[in-house]
Amino acid sequence: MPDRSSEHQDRISVIVPVFNMASGDRLSYCMDSLVAQTYENLEILAVDDCSTDDSRKILQDYEKRYPGKVSVYWTEKNHRQGGAKNVGLAHAAGGWLAFVDADDWVVPDYFERLLAEAKRTDADCVGTDYSLVDIHTMVPGKRVANSRMEQTGELTPEKKKSLMLDFGSLCVKLYRREIILDCPSRFPEDIFYEDNALAKTWVYRMHRYAYIPEPLYFYYQHADSTVHTVTRQRLEDRKIAAEIMLSESIKYGYFFGFRQELEYAYTVLYYKNTLFSCLQGDREKGVYAFVTALAKKMQRTFPRFQENPYYQERTDAEEKKLIALQMRSPRAFYLYYRLLWCYRHLRYGKKGQ
Repeated sequence: MPDRSSEHQDRISVIVPVFNMASGDRLSYCMDSLVAQTYENLEILAVDDCSTDDSRKILQDYEKRYPGKVSVYWTEKNHRQGGAKNVGLAHAAGGWLAFVDADDWVVPDYFERLLAEAKRTDADCVGTDYSLVDIHTMVPGKRVANSRMEQTGELTPEKKKSLMLDFGSLCVKLYRREIILDCPSRFPEDIFYEDNALAKTWVYRMHRYAYIPEPLYFYYQHADSTVHTVTRQRLEDRKIAAEIMLSESIKYGYFFGFRQELEYAYTVLYYKNTLFSCLQGDREKGVYAFVTALAKKMQRTFPRFQENPYYQERTDAEEKKLIALQMRSPRAFYLYYRLLWCYRHLRYGKKGQ
């Protein structure tokens, strides 16, 4: 039987997936921000996913220096962040759960403030904003709003639709244990974009949401970040995450209640972002075959996706034009886009791509 005492109900389990984060003091800066939290009823579950650098040694040093607060686990095989997060979830004892990427960090009273807001509002989840920074600092950088106040409070169907569309980063939030662990689904392993696969299911399970409109989380920007790297494997992973997202909605019975929102989310994740990321960044052979197959699958899954009101509102005119062309003629689209890309590259350089 799980421990339902007040101490464990108020404990926060912070899961930190780690892979090769030793260089540049990235991992140490993250861990320092966690062990220095003003909220003391905290367990930090650091999961090393087969790092080949000194990450595990660094974590074990923290475990020795902070017994009872830092626990270190590791995987026998690299399963990417999804696998590491699942290991953390399997050992989490707290009534509240949070995720922090191993190269990010938080303000000293981050968890104290999030939990206080959760209790004040009886929320199942509390979000906050984050700062984009490229150095280790506690001075906020470019602020990114991760939620909106109109999404907060008791989650009516309309508010859930809003969160289905714009839930923001899963890391920059605190979750009631039951929202995640009372659901059989776990993060998909061996792929990137694992968060996208489960976010909609978590939103569906929530009853109340709260938000602190301040940048309390620091997102470290560097060249190795997932969003800055385009490979064929990552494009394939994006497609897999989109398919899981869709199957989750069918499995738990909320597809038809949020069909338009899921159709648009699938369009962006599976098709639109993958299409243009591939054309701009993928230099492997077979690009034409890849983007053509992508379009055909999109047409089979949601044949009228271009009529979706969110697609109409949120897709810019040039992208609409290019996508409509691909739906009519994949070859004409590919040739046109390549000519357009070459023209912009010659005229404007990299900024025009």
